[in-house]
Amino acid sequence: MNAFIEKKLMPIAAKMSANKSLVAIRDGITLSMPLLIIGSLFMIIASFPIPGWEEWLGKIGVAGYLWKGVDGSFSLLGLVSVFGIAYSYSRQEKVDGVASGLIALSSFITVTPYVNRAVVALANPNVALPDGFAVPAGVNASYLSAKGVFVAIIIGLISAAMYNWFIKRDIQIKLPDAVPPAVSRSFSAIIPGAVIITMWLIVYGILDANNLPNLHELAQTVLGGPLGLIGSSVIGVMLIAGLNSIFWFVGIHGGNTVNAIMKPTWIDNLASNVAAYKAGEPLQEIFTTPFMDNFVYIGGGGATIGLVLAIAWYARKKNGSKQTKAIAPLTVVPGLFNINEPAMFGLPVVMNVTLLVPFILAPMVNVLVAWAAMSSGLVPLTRAEASWTMPPILSGFLTTGSVMGAVLQIVLIIIDIALYLPFFIAVEKHFKKQEAGE
Repeated sequence: MNAFIEKKLMPIAAKMSANKSLVAIRDGITLSMPLLIIGSLFMIIASFPIPGWEEWLGKIGVAGYLWKGVDGSFSLLGLVSVFGIAYSYSRQEKVDGVASGLIALSSFITVTPYVNRAVVALANPNVALPDGFAVPAGVNASYLSAKGVFVAIIIGLISAAMYNWFIKRDIQIKLPDAVPPAVSRSFSAIIPGAVIITMWLIVYGILDANNLPNLHELAQTVLGGPLGLIGSSVIGVMLIAGLNSIFWFVGIHGGNTVNAIMKPTWIDNLASNVAAYKAGEPLQEIFTTPFMDNFVYIGGGGATIGLVLAIAWYARKKNGSKQTKAIAPLTVVPGLFNINEPAMFGLPVVMNVTLLVPFILAPMVNVLVAWAAMSSGLVPLTRAEASWTMPPILSGFLTTGSVMGAVLQIVLIIIDIALYLPFFIAVEKHFKKQEAGE
């Protein structure tokens, strides 16, 4: 098994983990995560599950401002992501990331349609005008949020690749060495920036002139459709959770590879739930980023909270092995905050065939159980983002707005312990044999 993993799986996983496009997508979307968490904090305050709380906030005139804070953060996810993706990709190519990010940001706005057209009249009556003079009334803000993440990925990667091509071939305006570096860098971006933005303007113009769907709608259909089928179905999400564990098992950060591809879908689902809750409508999306972070990967990739609690149990026993007693404090405390690198590489879990079955199975079972609980209505759907380091039980309550979210996490933790315990017993026996010199 180890030979097969090292020869077949490790090279594939390593290539995916080092892929510059995947790294850029991961970094770009991660750049927007603080906004998700901040917006979720406003939402939790605005909708705290205490009878009469929301009504009281409305009476004192605070509710509207809190929801404004939600809109001000959730509504910028696509905009921030396009800058972050282009920035990360160019930085990997050793090119100015800020200029690349700004060009991608401008391109993103260029392809984003306007809300509507307003007819205005000029004050000078001597100027001949057509019957109506159309001017933009503003961009469609919905495309700047999670709905625009797929276009952010496309434009961020393509614009950054084109910018890097121009700079590496020295197709840029160069100023004398005496000119401050900041000014020189801004001028070097003029030629590639003009070409890139013009290209996206032509794309927008062709689609608009022929009354075709805009780039956002096309991306939602071409990319969002297939990914949505995978990321919004219980079987697809179970396979993703299992694949995430396989990457982790060979030493590759599964969250930076598998989850980076699926995160736009889950973020979009969360934004849909937030909009539905704000409008007083039923929430529809089960699979969101807080669902994955707080109900599937409890304790980290592989749902290792079951493993670290099993370690803690054996560490307290008088006849427990010295190795278990030594690693317990190093793994249990971080594990409660969803930091499982000490267990992954200290126990280790990585390349440890003895723990492979529960490591793959635990998060897949978590998906199934949590999906069943939420789809049946026993537990409310997630509507807020919690920091990934927030301990379980508390995170379950905050992300669902219900104590049933915390209860579900307790049930999942018990299941994870039951899955890991028989396999850790085998590890414990191996530790004792080593200490006995056998």
